[in-house]
Order: sequence, then C-alpha cells, then structure tokens
Amino acid sequence: MAALTMKELLEAGVHFGHQTKRWNPKMQKYIFGERNGIYIIDLQKTLKKFREAYGFVRDLAAGGGMFYVNQRWLGGTLTNFATIRKSITRLKKLEEMKETGEYERVPKKEALELDREREKLEKALVGIKSMDQLPAAVFIIDPRKEKIAVAEAQRLGIAIVAIVDTNCDPTGIDYPVPGNDDAIRAVRLITSRIADAVNEGRGTLGKDEGEPAVTDAPVEGAEMAAAEAED
Repeated sequence: MAALTMKELLEAGVHFGHQTKRWNPKMQKYIFGERNGIYIIDLQKTLKKFREAYGFVRDLAAGGGMFYVNQRWLGGTLTNFATIRKSITRLKKLEEMKETGEYERVPKKEALELDREREKLEKALVGIKSMDQLPAAVFIIDPRKEKIAVAEAQRLGIAIVAIVDTNCDPTGIDYPVPGNDDAIRAVRLITSRIADAVNEGRGTLGKDEGEPAVTDAPVEGAEMAAAEAED
C-alpha cells in the first residue's frame, strides 16, 4: 500500500475544515476540534478511512482501471448512459472526420461549426469516451457540490469513494475520506494516492514512473470513474 503519513496530511492542509457556522452535524465524528472559528478534522480518522478506501479501490482496480470527469458533471452520465453514449459516438465521428480530412471537403463555415462541436464534446467527454459500460465505483471530490453525481451513483447502487469536508453529508458515501476539499494541495495529495491504489490494483505501481497518473488519462476496460470538482 502506498504510504500516506500524518506529516503529509498536515503539510497539505488536509486537516482544515470550514468555518464553524458552515458545517454539517453529521460530520461531527470526524472533527477533532475548533481553532479560530475553523473546524479541524481528526487526521487519525482520515488515515483510517483512507486506508479503507485505498484497499477497496486497489482490489476493484485489479480487474481494470478508471475513467474520469474533470469538467462539469453532465446530468445523466450514469442514469442516462445510453444518451451519453450517443454523444460519445458523435464525438468519435467528428474526430474521424477531422483525421481523414473530411473537414476540408465542406464549406469553411460548416467546418468551423463542426470543429466547435467537436471541441465542446471533447471537453465534456474526454475522460469517458472509451467507457462502454457503467463503472463499479466513482471517486468524488466534494460530494456537496457534486450532488448530482452522488445521487446518480446512489440510485444505481454504484459505490462512492469521496473526500468529505466538514460541510458535507457523509450519509450514503460508502468510503468517506474526511479532508479539506478546497485546498489544491490537499486534493492533489489524496487524489494521487487513490490513483496509486488503482495502479497497485492493476500491478503497474512503480513500474513506469513516467506513465501519466490515471486521474489524467483514461484506461481501457475501466471499473471506476472519477468526478472532480471544478475550481
């Protein structure tokens, strides 16, 4: 298992929650205390819950990898997957047209419109365009903001791994990891270690240091999808 230390959590600011007036009482069991009007997350519990999440993701990824969503979550990505697949098919068709030079055989205005459509679809679907079936789990940053993704996964019985801040509701999150979901360093630390879990499950951890993290590139035959909150 890839190590995650208390020092790393502290240096990344994972322990900083929200202001005490902006909290969800259901997160109380994960809160260590309060300092200067800010709730402090109990990092001992963060480590414990992270290890549980890591083990789950590692074992799940043994049969595949993971796709990702790092832009706005499209409503219906899970619950209306048939429609999403139609958009993916359209994107692949536009990509094929561009590669084969078909754009050059249509009027310039039409070519520009087709390319704008391709870019829009690419931005929304780049991380899931090779996903041909629903994932077994999703990894979500800030389930409060990404409530649509959470609701879709819960409706379909898809397991949820999520970073939960002090203003989140951990109810229904299968593997909650208490932590700061606003600081880039904190999010990057936990997300990179979840990516390590996927690589370990696939047997690739440590083999290719130059290989992109799975949170940056889709993997064929994926079993997971990640939904990352927008900045």
